[in-house]
Amino acid sequence: MDVTGTAQHAAWQERSLPPVEQLRADLWSIPVPIPHNPLRYVSVYAFALAGGGLGLLDTGWESQQSWTALTDGLVSIGGGIEDVRGVLVTHMHFDHLGLAARIREVSGAWVAMHPADAATVGHWSERGAAGMAAAEVWFLVGLGADPADAADDVGPAERLEAFTAMAMPDRLLEHGEHGDFPGWRMRAVHTPGHTPGHLCFAEENSRLFFSGDHVLPRISPNVSTTHSGSLDPLRDYLASLDAVRDLDADEVLPAHEWRFRGLADRVDSLTAHHERRLTELLAAVRDNPHSTPWQLAAHLTWSRPWEQYERRMRIFAVTETDAHLRLLASRGLVAGSDGPVPTWTLALR
Repeated sequence: MDVTGTAQHAAWQERSLPPVEQLRADLWSIPVPIPHNPLRYVSVYAFALAGGGLGLLDTGWESQQSWTALTDGLVSIGGGIEDVRGVLVTHMHFDHLGLAARIREVSGAWVAMHPADAATVGHWSERGAAGMAAAEVWFLVGLGADPADAADDVGPAERLEAFTAMAMPDRLLEHGEHGDFPGWRMRAVHTPGHTPGHLCFAEENSRLFFSGDHVLPRISPNVSTTHSGSLDPLRDYLASLDAVRDLDADEVLPAHEWRFRGLADRVDSLTAHHERRLTELLAAVRDNPHSTPWQLAAHLTWSRPWEQYERRMRIFAVTETDAHLRLLASRGLVAGSDGPVPTWTLALR
């Protein structure tokens, strides 16, 4: 795997924000900060459209800091928010969809995403912040959390208000359809796993592959179970990796970190990572039979001591553990008990 986003890579090592970069005559990357997040920024891609105007791939986190970075970035390439004609969204997470409503309000641009993620955004809006928080607490209790710990990790409902007010799409994009960017051939590639409706985009004229959060150069994206998501998201993710492995891509342009070449090598590395995690989890189940996902997460290797995990980090770790358990179960290697809080043991072979 070769690093092509050398300025991005250097900025990452320096813990700074990379510059706005012109990648082709009519394509730019604009780093938009993610406040208080180790990922630091999302790369918003701006496309000059045939006939005038701009198209955006993703938007950034909804905050004034992020809005300023996006608007300043567009000015630096000779444009502005009012020039945006359309927005393609890789997936529903707040750092990708968050600013879409504000962009649409200023410019009148359309917003497009996959139907599965659009349905989730609509569900959040209908349920409201209180309902969303209650559902997440209930889901974590079902994974073995103490109710008080679950409520503390989820936090007050007010923290979720912004997530229930994200933009609903004007257009839906299914697998194989093309985004309406005149002068470009942006083919949608449905890659569920990180979210049910995650989309990558294969630009057929330039052989650029916009990978969203599906394939990142350094880290594995979080693949977790949720109260309203796929029953086996890790199986979905690994199948989606396999589906893009052999695409004819000259360069991979992810949403985070840096651009690179070597899609097949990176897919193989990500697949191997999850197989190692599955092996580690299988050993934890063997050594700690009749444990819940909440308990088993504490027996796995993480980037810091388990005792330091709390709030959203602990939620991600436990729900990622649950996703790996479900894949082991679908392979016939572990079995869950019946009841409101399943516990896990090795399957009888």
